[in-house]
Amino acid sequence: MSSTIKQISRPVSDELKMFNQRFRCMLKSDVFLLNLITCYILKTKGKQLRPTLVMLSAKMFGEIGEKTYAAAALIELLHTTSLVHDDVVDEANERRGFFPVHTLWNSKTAVLFGDYLLAQGLILSVDNRAFDLLHIVSVAVKEMCEGELLQLEHSRKQNITRDEYFKIIRKKTAALIAACVEAGAQSSGATLEQIAQMRQFGLYLGMIFQIKDDLLDYQPAGITGKAAGNDLKEKKYTLPLIYVLEQSSPDERKRIVRTVNSEAPFAEKLQMITRLIAEYKGIDHCYAVMDELGKKATAMLDTLPQNEASAMLVKAVGYVTKREK
Repeated sequence: MSSTIKQISRPVSDELKMFNQRFRCMLKSDVFLLNLITCYILKTKGKQLRPTLVMLSAKMFGEIGEKTYAAAALIELLHTTSLVHDDVVDEANERRGFFPVHTLWNSKTAVLFGDYLLAQGLILSVDNRAFDLLHIVSVAVKEMCEGELLQLEHSRKQNITRDEYFKIIRKKTAALIAACVEAGAQSSGATLEQIAQMRQFGLYLGMIFQIKDDLLDYQPAGITGKAAGNDLKEKKYTLPLIYVLEQSSPDERKRIVRTVNSEAPFAEKLQMITRLIAEYKGIDHCYAVMDELGKKATAMLDTLPQNEASAMLVKAVGYVTKREK
């Protein structure tokens, strides 16, 4: 049976409860609208994978202290900011079964709320003199923006290769996962070499996370909490489709690209691409790639402290690969 995030977070469950209390207090404002949106955001939060990764990586090397709580809060503020802003950019109407902020209020309010969260993160870092953590997170923000813009560039040109795809997901998704475990390790006194190993572990884990997201996007039921086929609708070429194009003849590749760009009903396009992915065993290929990345990720932990926290990080690799949302 695959692990759940609740099982994985068990070694740091008390610390996560403390973190949630602190996080709520941190977001309180004198502005009623900010408090209203914050309350809504906190109610619709996901499974807290990222703060869990921060806490586990810290506990792997030592004790969870004030710096660890600051790291987890900084990561969570950044992650929430990126979700709020992404929903505006993507014009998304749903996330995890809930309405995004911009649909309940408006795009201007959503962007300003995201900016407010980012400012809170900067204040937190300065107040705690956690400039090393701020550097880690700032690098992640830079890479996330680069990744999103790189994907936008390729979606317009319709010319993404496998190597370019991996560059995009390493930046837009894996960079933040890497920052989680890097900041956690940094907060509890890991050496520079150990921190570098944790960052590489996080990059592998983050790439698995994004590949699985790309697979779930082709699930007919849209079980991610988002509409199925959203990547196809935005003309994003992700690994399942890239693999199909790699295996196709030149004429068939042209036909597939024409289909993606056509004005045909979206349901028909999604049905055709989903059928091709199944025919060419694109899903099996993605799982093989994730399995290889998973082996590389766990290998990064082999020479690091072996304890309950590191064991749960190994389980996190399996969880991210097998998750259904």
